[in-house]
Amino acid sequence: MESVVQTAVARPRVESATAVPWYLTTMLAGSTSIVVGLLWDISWHMSIGRDTFWTPAHMAIYLGGVLAGVCCGWLALKTTFAGSAAERAAAVRFWGFRAPFGAWVAVWGAIAMLTSAPFDNWWHDAYGLDVKIISPPHSLLAAGMIAIQLGAMLLALALQNRAPAGGERSLGLAHLYAAGVVLLMLATMLTEYVHPNDQHGIRFYRVSCGVFPLLLVAVARSSRLRWSATLACLFYLGVACAMVWILPLFPAQPRLGPINTPLDHMVPPLFPLLLFVPALALDWVLQRREGKSAGWLDAVLIGAAFLALLLIVQWSFSRFLLSPASRNAFFAGDRRWDFWSTPGEYRHQFWHLDRDALSLRGLGIALLLAMGSTRLGLWWGQWMAKVRR
Repeated sequence: MESVVQTAVARPRVESATAVPWYLTTMLAGSTSIVVGLLWDISWHMSIGRDTFWTPAHMAIYLGGVLAGVCCGWLALKTTFAGSAAERAAAVRFWGFRAPFGAWVAVWGAIAMLTSAPFDNWWHDAYGLDVKIISPPHSLLAAGMIAIQLGAMLLALALQNRAPAGGERSLGLAHLYAAGVVLLMLATMLTEYVHPNDQHGIRFYRVSCGVFPLLLVAVARSSRLRWSATLACLFYLGVACAMVWILPLFPAQPRLGPINTPLDHMVPPLFPLLLFVPALALDWVLQRREGKSAGWLDAVLIGAAFLALLLIVQWSFSRFLLSPASRNAFFAGDRRWDFWSTPGEYRHQFWHLDRDALSLRGLGIALLLAMGSTRLGLWWGQWMAKVRR
């Protein structure tokens, strides 16, 4: 596969229209359908149980995969056999076909998703209800879903980078929306580590610092818009909150036993993390350092700011989410428990503080993870800022 970073020597500059093309809109719709379907499917398992593969939630997930696969397959065929010189110059060649790099990433993701479907169906028939989110078929499915979402992000990124100066705002927002959906996917895959009950323990901060700065810094480094990491976090917050508020409006009853918690509605997902707060500091640091070579000094500043603000905001907010004040339709503080969990005070307490308490050593490790994740994000973002195909 040819290099996706286009240079002036290798190929001429390809100007692109600043409007969001239909195929990118379709990719963003498919990417959203995937994460909406995933959150819906998790709620389905928690509220109803595994009854059939052909649930509406599963159909929403695979609809996103089909949309991405068909859209990017069409884009490859069109670019290869009927593309203009400019379109062919802005494409990557693979097995004789030409398409933007993001389209190839999404095609791989669609294949992985569709391959995982019969595997997941067999797994449930053999082993029953999932005990953990990460099972072998779910891992393959998750890889495919994230690949499609990254493909949408890279597709928007290449269009943004080829757009004339000053005319890339809509494409830049499309890039940040795609990044917000990727962020929601990552947070969903980390559900077992980011419960409000876990947010006074060090593991939550180690996991968060090792994962989230990588994507947020890369997005901020590659975007042409100001406050880009913050905007991506707000897109993540908006989609996640919509699912928290909408899912409980639908009736549901458990169909498996034991039923320890009677339910009459769909269980909402966890209220999203307030990542826009550390993202504000991340954006501010990068804007102050604009035009300067990014290095370990930036990683130290951003990593320390990210950990400090995440600790301050989530420490307090998690306490609120476990309090009676959050037990309403907006925050859904007491509505996120599955039907097989037993009622008890543990639902409103912090977990594992005897072996997972905050300590200077634990915070030091979290800081190192934040710095390392930030440094990788700077490298990745620098590469993404040059992607033009």
